[in-house]
Amino acid sequence: MIYFRSDYSQGAHPKVLDALQKTNLEHTDGYGLDVHCENAAKIIKQLIGREDCDVHMMVGGTPCNVTLISASLRPYEAVVAARTGHIYSHETGGVEATGHRIISMPDEDGKLTVKSINAAWDEYEDEHTVVPKLVYISQPTESGSLYSKAELEALHECCKARDMYLYIDGARMASALTSKYCDLTLKEIAALCDVFYLGATKNGALFGEALIIMNPEMNEHFRWMIKQNCGLLAKGRLIGVQFEALLEGGDDCIYFSMARHANELAEKLRNGLDELGCEFLGSSQTNQVFPYLPTDVVKKLEKDFFFYEWTPERDGKIVTRFVTAWGTTEEDVDALIESIKELLKN
Repeated sequence: MIYFRSDYSQGAHPKVLDALQKTNLEHTDGYGLDVHCENAAKIIKQLIGREDCDVHMMVGGTPCNVTLISASLRPYEAVVAARTGHIYSHETGGVEATGHRIISMPDEDGKLTVKSINAAWDEYEDEHTVVPKLVYISQPTESGSLYSKAELEALHECCKARDMYLYIDGARMASALTSKYCDLTLKEIAALCDVFYLGATKNGALFGEALIIMNPEMNEHFRWMIKQNCGLLAKGRLIGVQFEALLEGGDDCIYFSMARHANELAEKLRNGLDELGCEFLGSSQTNQVFPYLPTDVVKKLEKDFFFYEWTPERDGKIVTRFVTAWGTTEEDVDALIESIKELLKN
């Protein structure tokens, strides 16, 4: 069975495991107050070129989203997100469980637009409705598309004008930054939002994300909120050690080289399927590819490959999702393309 279901189906990059092994017998303080978390935060600040921010080592993406949103909003305030956004479609009502409504709006190729944000704002009239206060987006989006610099600047200006926070989910941020279609730098992303995170679970770590709060008012008592939301890991240094290993070398670190590798193989897959006449859902500019495949092909393909059926069958076809990762090989992609080619013939 060859895996294309996700980018977290393998363990961790050998360099990460080596770093964990080498530091295994160290005694450090707990809860992220250790030299490794401090050093990882220092490296991140150097990468974004800012010292005036706060870095928190978190255990996963959903804890980032739920904790950040619940910490930032008053009880009557709400989140604006795309209908395809991860917090709306794949987090089991985690945000709503904190008492905050998600105002879901139409998207364009997975992306939230200024038009949609303004439409959500226009629904707010008085004390009888929730107040839109935080805009949630992800880079890349749930469908693998990317916000351009111009689009992010427009969202940032819109949020400033409305006194709203802009939060960027970065579970696959490394894939975004290393995509040939991306015209944004990490420094620009940091400057164009109130808070974002660098995901590692989906890019070579066993687990862990680094949440970077740029807006100081959102950091007040944030560690208290992490603890209350069951996310303050006693052995927090395990996340710090992993980020040290991932980010060692700055712009030449494995954090970026692994994501670049995944993107290149995803493009190879997309090009191969395009040559077979496949159509795709969305632009798929990173390490996720969403081809439409005949239902009978999908069922036969599932005998040898592990992937997602992304949408229900329609007109005899299913949108499938194939995800490449740091551990995906050229041979894996070649085998998948060849199998689909043979199945389409029959």
